[in-house]
Amino acid sequence: MMDQILVLLKQWLVGWFPPALQPWVSVVLTVAAILGVFGALFAVATVFERKGLGRIQNRYGPNRVGIPFTNIRLAGFGQPMADGIKALIKEDFVPATADKVIHFLAPLALLAPVTLTFAVLPYGRNMAPIDLDAGLLYFFAVAAGSELAVFMAGWSSRNKYSLLGAMRAIAQMISYEIPLILSSVTVVMTVGSLSLVKIVQSQDFTLLNAQTGQTSLLPNWFVFTPWGLAGFVLFLIAATAESNRAPFDLPEGESEIVAGYFLEYSGFKFAIFFMAEYFEMFAGGAMAATLFLGGYTAPLSWLAWIPTWVWFFAKVMAFIFLLIWVRGTIPRLRMDQLMNFAWKFMLPMTLLNLVVVGLWHFLGTGVARWMVCSALVLGAYAALGRGLAGRKIGRRVYQFAS
Repeated sequence: MMDQILVLLKQWLVGWFPPALQPWVSVVLTVAAILGVFGALFAVATVFERKGLGRIQNRYGPNRVGIPFTNIRLAGFGQPMADGIKALIKEDFVPATADKVIHFLAPLALLAPVTLTFAVLPYGRNMAPIDLDAGLLYFFAVAAGSELAVFMAGWSSRNKYSLLGAMRAIAQMISYEIPLILSSVTVVMTVGSLSLVKIVQSQDFTLLNAQTGQTSLLPNWFVFTPWGLAGFVLFLIAATAESNRAPFDLPEGESEIVAGYFLEYSGFKFAIFFMAEYFEMFAGGAMAATLFLGGYTAPLSWLAWIPTWVWFFAKVMAFIFLLIWVRGTIPRLRMDQLMNFAWKFMLPMTLLNLVVVGLWHFLGTGVARWMVCSALVLGAYAALGRGLAGRKIGRRVYQFAS
């Protein structure tokens, strides 16, 4: 009952309207629920990130500044609330020489494609807004529109630093988009479908137990295979780079190019860029969970009583916490390191992983395929990693300006 309570609630609300209006009301309720849930997650994630980085870096504000005139101790919630109010009321400055129309449309053009990717994600059992046969293809096709929005922001500002940040961002996003897509092809080869709902169902041990008549206590997630683990790690790295998060935050590069492609943005327009970055994180985490972690399925059979949508959002938030941890611990890469890593490690690994998943299928069941596939993945990782680390890269030198 609890698993389908949201579905039943929507059906009950739609039933109050005439039959001619019910499809439109259903669409409006679905869109409102998606925007409301992910908007709330955006607010919560910013607080968690501030508090997490504050703990890692031992900074006072994020964990000690509370809300004045309250009896309840809400340490750390004062700063994000103040920043949110500031973003809403701060004056919007537009450069005199900027292309004002494109400058205005760029933040919206970045937020819209990311928001559209939420339309095909299965949030729980019977909770996919649109079950497309080519749902995975739709996800990547729509998300690819963000490159155009980034270029719009950099070019319309009429600022050389903004344009440089936009070009770096596009180079990075295109470079890591290739391994991002190729790492998901392994799942498509295994399931034989581009439907995200079918991909999740192929990892649902309750359905598999009903089909095979056997009882399985462990999850049937793809991450528990050699090719699945390699694809999962490669997908996480590429998704982090696609969302321009540390250590891949070179498009912003405040120590090199001031603030990247959104240098000339302030107030609410900058807040939209900030929201779009978090929405990209949510979309990347949701897709990683769908492809490799069973989507909305429970990790163990005796935990299946917990609603499926709870498991889905728990996996997404685990991905967010992982990105926060990485941001607080790993320094930013150089541009040459970033591109070398994409083209000389990520791309060969994803191509080899396609061969591995083919061998996994044709070798049949047994220990042999585990040994062969694991040896190929580990051998490629060692060879490519040694080759990338063996390149002569100059040391970083930090010095004060004279």
